[in-house]
Amino acid sequence: MAIISRPDQPFIPEEITVHLGEPDAPAENVTVSFPNYIKNVASSEIYPTWPESSIRANIYAQITYALNRVYTEWYRSRGYDFDITNSTKYDQSFVPDRDVFENVAKIVDEIFNSYVARQGRIEPIFTSYCDGRRTTCAGLSQWGTVPLAENGYTPYQILQHYYGDDINIIRDVPVNANFESYPLYPLRLGSFGQDVTVIQNELNRISQNYPSIPKIINDRNGVFGAETEAAVKQFQRIFNLTVDGIVGSSTWYKIKYVYNGVKGLSELVSEGISPEELESPFEVAWQEGSTGIWPRLIQYYVRVLGCYYPDVPIIEITGYFGPETTAAVIAIQKKFNLIVDGVVGIQTWALLDSQYKKILSYIPEGCLKNKAIYPGYLLSKGMGDNNVALMQSYLDKISEVYSEIPKVNKNGLFDEKMETAVRAFQQKFMGDKLGSGLIGPNTWSNIAAVYESL
Repeated sequence: MAIISRPDQPFIPEEITVHLGEPDAPAENVTVSFPNYIKNVASSEIYPTWPESSIRANIYAQITYALNRVYTEWYRSRGYDFDITNSTKYDQSFVPDRDVFENVAKIVDEIFNSYVARQGRIEPIFTSYCDGRRTTCAGLSQWGTVPLAENGYTPYQILQHYYGDDINIIRDVPVNANFESYPLYPLRLGSFGQDVTVIQNELNRISQNYPSIPKIINDRNGVFGAETEAAVKQFQRIFNLTVDGIVGSSTWYKIKYVYNGVKGLSELVSEGISPEELESPFEVAWQEGSTGIWPRLIQYYVRVLGCYYPDVPIIEITGYFGPETTAAVIAIQKKFNLIVDGVVGIQTWALLDSQYKKILSYIPEGCLKNKAIYPGYLLSKGMGDNNVALMQSYLDKISEVYSEIPKVNKNGLFDEKMETAVRAFQQKFMGDKLGSGLIGPNTWSNIAAVYESL
């Protein structure tokens, strides 16, 4: 099973795409495995006769430099279709089809899944360097590493000499496919997940430099609510994008570009990213053994697809991702030519979401215990539309019969009173002691079923 990385967590790419020239030059792109890329760069820039500590320090710098370009999507966020160039004016030397040195290749195979980071930070730092003879710079001097190694410096001490004492070497970094970070489908009002957390964090940081962008304070972490939509719209106004409040590819990468800039992530001295900044209540993926409201939500979508497609098993919605759910997910993945692993990661989730919206009006009768069908997006505090108004009318009727459910304002706006009523409903009818206050498919179905029973 492939390792599934968070969208904002560094990883070692299986492959890297190199542009053979300056960024805007009409040159070829070549895609090579990441270890082979580093072997080529190291063999092109340093000498195999240097002391081993010197060679290792240089390779750590070269690995980290390339990972910084990949992690910040330095070129892709600017609209290019590659990860790095081979122009030493901008990046590292890469010579197609060159021979590599045996001792260099051996070292790369040992350490290619490691990188340099500031202590307390997670991103690969921008390890700028130069040869130290023809050119000098604020970072590492390649020739300067030789006398340091000859004087007994370890690779880590050499790196500290150039990049400061506050660095760590992060080891055993997971290897993953080098995918673009855009999450396969637009994020909009009612979306949720790790990718929404990423956008919320980045917009809140950007708003420090662009104060007209409203802070996202009351929206749930990872839930695309009214505040997130308002922040996206203002960002789009400032940067001359279509003002629709939807994070499509253009808005996603513009946010990345601006965020990297205000953070200085591609500079030697950077604000950096702490692990706390990446915290999210959402998993990267759900699989057998997962429990809770989000596996329950996945089961809702899987069940509906099972009702519609005869070759997908119909499952019960229990909140426990058991063998039956795994079997149904595998059937869906086979049907739509996805990686067949029984895991609901970003690709499978994107498919469930798009297919549900596609068949929304054709769900067979009897599939669900209610007639009013969930519209395909989360309802949360601050939102206002016809579906909010519908849920208010249902909750109002329920509150007439069950005193535990407080009255709501039937105004079409998901306000504090409605959130309180939703929590109370979840506690009474769904066994949720805390209640999320969000209306997803299961809460929607339960509210509709109770209302229809009255």
